[in-house]
Amino acid sequence: MGMEKEIRPLKLQQVKVTDPLFGHYINKVSEVMLVHQWKALNDELEGTDPTGCIKNFRIAAGLQEGERQGVVFLDTDLYKWIESAAYCIAIGSGTQFEGKIDQVIDILEKAQEKDGYLNTYFQITAPEKKWTNLVEGHELYTSGHMIEAAVAYALATGKEKFLQIAMRNADLICRVFGTKKGQIPGVPGHEEIELALIKLYRWTRDDKYLKQADYFVRQRGTAPNYLQNEIDGRKGPEFFPEFRNYSMKYAQAEKPPVEQTEAEGHAVRAMYLYSAMADLAKWQQDKEMEKACDRLWDNMVGKRMYITGGIGSSGFLECFTTDYDLPNSTNYCETCASVGMMMFGQRMAALKKNASYYDTVERVLYNTILAAMNLEGDRYFYVNPLEMIPQFCTENTYMDHVKPVRQKWFSVACCPPNLARTLASLSQYLYACDEKGIYINQFISSTLSVDNSGQEIFVELKSALLTDGTVDIRISTLQATDIRIRVPAYAKDMEIALDGEKLSYIADNNYAVIALKGGKHRIELNMGVHPRFVAADHNVRADTGKVAVMHGPMVYCLEEADNGQNLSDIYVDTDANLLKGKAYEEFPGEVPAIEYEGYRVKSVGIEDGSLYGEARFTKKPVKIRAVPYAFWNNRGIGEMEVWQNISI
Repeated sequence: MGMEKEIRPLKLQQVKVTDPLFGHYINKVSEVMLVHQWKALNDELEGTDPTGCIKNFRIAAGLQEGERQGVVFLDTDLYKWIESAAYCIAIGSGTQFEGKIDQVIDILEKAQEKDGYLNTYFQITAPEKKWTNLVEGHELYTSGHMIEAAVAYALATGKEKFLQIAMRNADLICRVFGTKKGQIPGVPGHEEIELALIKLYRWTRDDKYLKQADYFVRQRGTAPNYLQNEIDGRKGPEFFPEFRNYSMKYAQAEKPPVEQTEAEGHAVRAMYLYSAMADLAKWQQDKEMEKACDRLWDNMVGKRMYITGGIGSSGFLECFTTDYDLPNSTNYCETCASVGMMMFGQRMAALKKNASYYDTVERVLYNTILAAMNLEGDRYFYVNPLEMIPQFCTENTYMDHVKPVRQKWFSVACCPPNLARTLASLSQYLYACDEKGIYINQFISSTLSVDNSGQEIFVELKSALLTDGTVDIRISTLQATDIRIRVPAYAKDMEIALDGEKLSYIADNNYAVIALKGGKHRIELNMGVHPRFVAADHNVRADTGKVAVMHGPMVYCLEEADNGQNLSDIYVDTDANLLKGKAYEEFPGEVPAIEYEGYRVKSVGIEDGSLYGEARFTKKPVKIRAVPYAFWNNRGIGEMEVWQNISI
């Protein structure tokens, strides 16, 4: 498929985010997150255990002596940090990291073996076990993140030293894995290499990388099952004790991916696999793969996704469970899974040329992604619950994985750098283009300047989506061009004015298509967005008799700071007027609070010292104040809930 026919994101350098909400978080990446994370990688972060990350590479390079530290896939923390910093360099806020990256690349070059192998665990600790534990060893996963980082750095700086290191490693993988004589017919336990190889193909246009990605996807789950045979031969886990219950569903390997119908297993692994499948479906015009992506997307979004866009309801093994099993206080909803969800949604939108997938990307972005870090940018959630009673978050229990407050760092620290690379590259989710024109996929204030198919196009978008529901778009183009604007599900009655005149439009794949002549134009959107109550499907037992509050794409929650303790005592009438209140000064973006009336229902038939008693209750009117879920836990530890009881 030629580039001219592809819906593709724009280069990061072509877009500047000016939005007060998202600009706050993007600035925190270069100002705080990368500085904080660099300290962690170098064992300089106070109050945390040493990670050993950079030290491991120095040992592998022969620059230092010692034993390797950390989890088997620790190398990826550095690679994702480099990728994040590369994106910051691309958008003009990360030049201060370039020297550090170049120094690290020199170490990587020294650490890499002649055949291209680079993995500190298996070079330092177990060189005799290379490629022998694909289930747990994460070698291919680690290589995938190296490749992604190298491509990002080359795109940002034009420097290709790191890219050459990554390509030598990718070439080794292409030689080692396959079905030819002498090759290993294996697949990665944790997917990631697949989508990375496709990125490398897009950079080099070397078909071998695309074919290798296709091999890894198609070989997965076939008989004889390589991963199962590996487990049977080893007779027990080597790295992760919890893998004693390892199943092929957990690894999306029970059957070939093109035959799968439900989102299964470890949520992050699933998202990386599905993202690669969507890429392959597009690049190879593979209808079988496309249909599989359709089935998996529909099952996940229609039956296994939280209102916040979070996925993976089980704390045990960080995985999907069954349809409609969406508990609110014990859920997992790993931050990395949300990152993967955005990746999959973006690829599905490009594959299907349909804006509806960006509704889900938007849901994830405005809720789980923003909630995963504090406003200062130096504390993070790995797990994203929808209900919090802090005293119930006890260690070594079924709640062990849920934390009442964001953490400074983690022994498995995949989420903070994943969050950083997503925010730093946010502009890739805002716009796209093809030979016909520009796609506007998100309503986030920004500017765009691009030479598209030989013509200069300039876009300035000012969004007041969350305050008054309007979006103002100024466009300058020398020639006729099409502008496609996403029509969100929450704005079915969106009104459009072109150069001051109301415009009638018909949505095409959930895009409003506007044909512009050359010149300067103004497009005004009235989204008709108001705060609203939302209910879940009746099959979601956890949310029966409950509602949530949304405003546009933002999910709201109740916090103890506004409404006191025992939030579960609060009941609301769905006929209540939802009013936009004043925004909190400490929260960015002037996002309004939502205010409405409800009741507190309290049991009063319990005698002192008893746990149970007569069913007698009081019902008192209260004023309720809801704040964006994205901002929860920024005002101290306290209760929180998204789903509220309804009074009937």
